[in-house]
Amino acid sequence: MGLWDVEKIPFVGTDNVEQGLGFRYYDADRVVAGKKMKDWLRFGVAWWHTFDQELVDPFGTGTSHRPWYGKYSDPMDEALAKVDYAFEFFTKLGAEYFCFHDRDIAPEGDTLRETNANLDKVVDKIEENMKATGVKLLWNTSSLFTNPRFVSGASTSPFADIYAYSAGQLKHSLEIAKRLGAENYVFWGGREGYENLWNTQMKREQAHMAQFFHMCNDYAKEIGLDAQFLIEPKAKEPTMHQYDFDAATAIAFLQTYDLMDVMKLNLEGNHANLAGHTYQHEIRTAREAGVLGSLDANQGDKLIGWDMDEFPTDLYETTTVMWEVLAEGQIGPHGGLNFDAKPRRTSFVAEDLFRSHIAGMDAFAAGLLIADKMHEDKYIENLQAQRYSSYDSGIGATIEDGTATLASLEEYALDKPQSELIAATQSDHLESVKATINNYMFEALK
Repeated sequence: MGLWDVEKIPFVGTDNVEQGLGFRYYDADRVVAGKKMKDWLRFGVAWWHTFDQELVDPFGTGTSHRPWYGKYSDPMDEALAKVDYAFEFFTKLGAEYFCFHDRDIAPEGDTLRETNANLDKVVDKIEENMKATGVKLLWNTSSLFTNPRFVSGASTSPFADIYAYSAGQLKHSLEIAKRLGAENYVFWGGREGYENLWNTQMKREQAHMAQFFHMCNDYAKEIGLDAQFLIEPKAKEPTMHQYDFDAATAIAFLQTYDLMDVMKLNLEGNHANLAGHTYQHEIRTAREAGVLGSLDANQGDKLIGWDMDEFPTDLYETTTVMWEVLAEGQIGPHGGLNFDAKPRRTSFVAEDLFRSHIAGMDAFAAGLLIADKMHEDKYIENLQAQRYSSYDSGIGATIEDGTATLASLEEYALDKPQSELIAATQSDHLESVKATINNYMFEALK
């Protein structure tokens, strides 16, 4: 059976209502809207939650049981062993991608040189396993937020030594991305923000961060790294104010600092909620600006005000996500759905790692099927076309084509009675729209 006491996860279909160790909806090779499910979804396993997370919370120590616990006294021995556990997990789950932070996979040394040496040993083993299994690297990133040296940020740190260290750490991380064939490279500014505005030079910090990104882009070109750079917005946690608050804020930053051609966005459902948005809102904002890059597959608890990183099981939300993806034609140029999610603290046995991923993969597969049916019928497209139909002719067409002026619009509106203006509006029938979307969910999954 191998390192995990679980067989390869099969597609079992919908005959049995109970969710066990099998997929009800995720049939990897099933063709939907001209592409295989696996190519629409491109599922990736997140190293930090799946292999490093002990299921701690702010009020208690970890509860997780993992098959490598207690077997290794040397952190490097455990780090190397976890590579074998990880790749057997990927293949048994049927996930073709994974992602990691540099500090997830290898312990730090006293110096950056020692840390890089530790990292390279683990990367050697990862590279061997990638070649043996065909599993690919969706993206990697550099943890510039966990160590106490990053207490005031990394590329926004007020301390030049920390900025320099961050650049050195990032340089090696880009080299690893090149070596492992990463399809994307993510920048999550975990402490790129401020705690207190009184002692902060906000414009200076953001200019430093932009310079950092430009240096990274220059080095990627120098070494021939052909990975899409991604920023991951997050509203809050851990700093009081994050500079990458949401998609719109990140887009404004990219526009301000001439980075629109360099970076796209990696978006997360839980982060959208923290910003006061829906996941669909963030994805729509990014794709309409041409910067949709990749997606984190998780959800938050709407009643709790921090980053819960729950596995996605909300079919309404996965449907909205996949509707946007189908409208775009892809998640991003090289994007996928990585499970930045962890089982709940009470789901602590090793098998729950499989069960939680299965639940998330099925939820997004179901969302794809529902969204595809809606696209086939052009229900949303027709709904929107009808709502804005007054811009297709008459005065609306002059607004649309840019020939309207204030004078021409005044002349049109000046003598119109209120009764005509009220008659020009129409009901959205919003409750029926929401009910129809529910009906699509029931119908598509029969």
